[in-house]
Amino acid sequence: MKALVFPGQGSQYVGMGKELYDSRRDVKDLMDSANEILGFDLVSIMFNGTDEDLKKTSVTQPAIFLHSVAAVKVANGLGAEMVAGHSLGEFSALVANGVLSFEDGLKLVYERAQAMQMACDINPSSMAAILGLEDSKVEEICATIEGIVVPANYNCPGQLVISGETTSVEKACEALKAAGAKRALLLPVNGAFHSPLMMPAQERLASAIEKTNFRKATIPVYQNITTTAISDPEEIKKNLIAQLTGPVKWTQSVQNMIKDGASNFVEVGPGKTLQGLIKKIDSEVFVASAI
Repeated sequence: MKALVFPGQGSQYVGMGKELYDSRRDVKDLMDSANEILGFDLVSIMFNGTDEDLKKTSVTQPAIFLHSVAAVKVANGLGAEMVAGHSLGEFSALVANGVLSFEDGLKLVYERAQAMQMACDINPSSMAAILGLEDSKVEEICATIEGIVVPANYNCPGQLVISGETTSVEKACEALKAAGAKRALLLPVNGAFHSPLMMPAQERLASAIEKTNFRKATIPVYQNITTTAISDPEEIKKNLIAQLTGPVKWTQSVQNMIKDGASNFVEVGPGKTLQGLIKKIDSEVFVASAI
């Protein structure tokens, strides 16, 4: 079975999508319409902006979403039987499986990005990548640290990102290194994504999601929160809202997709990050880029 997987924040690069824009009229129309929907020239920033421009959450998230949806259009769906997205990528996945329209998906992604940036401004916070330690050990140590620090991204075995108040994250890094972590690296982000510190963003996003039309999925989505196949629109809504303050369980999602028959994973969107993670989760499966 074939699974489409969609990347999240961090996969952006200057020039993303330009070749598709220049060679496909349908992609050009899609991207031009995104500028109109958002009210600013996102496409110009994607093609000609600086790395710093693209790192802004309010730009990064809609840019990755737009590139991913354009790639699905070019690949014509690829005949997949299931989809999943890493954090932000879950919104791209929900356009690919018919739950969200492109316009509604883009509006929600932009609202999500702005809400997350607002939450970052309220609570100075950070994230760190922990390498070479079992997930259970990371969970155990985070629970002993004073303040807010939680597992945020279960990326693959031996790679877990933690998130929370800056001081607590720093203390956790020291404790995790002492416990045998190969590395504990603070990430260049200005917020604690997928932690309780995103609660203000969650409330704002929930309001937008409740006003948006969600259709029944044509093929199931394996959501970050549940890690299982979901098709019901009301459940998808609930899980999308919970995702902002809960962890991205990517390892578990991929394992469940494989258990349910996936053997061919196609990454749709910028970069190859998910292909690398999937190979570390199960070296036997086939991975590729959509375009």
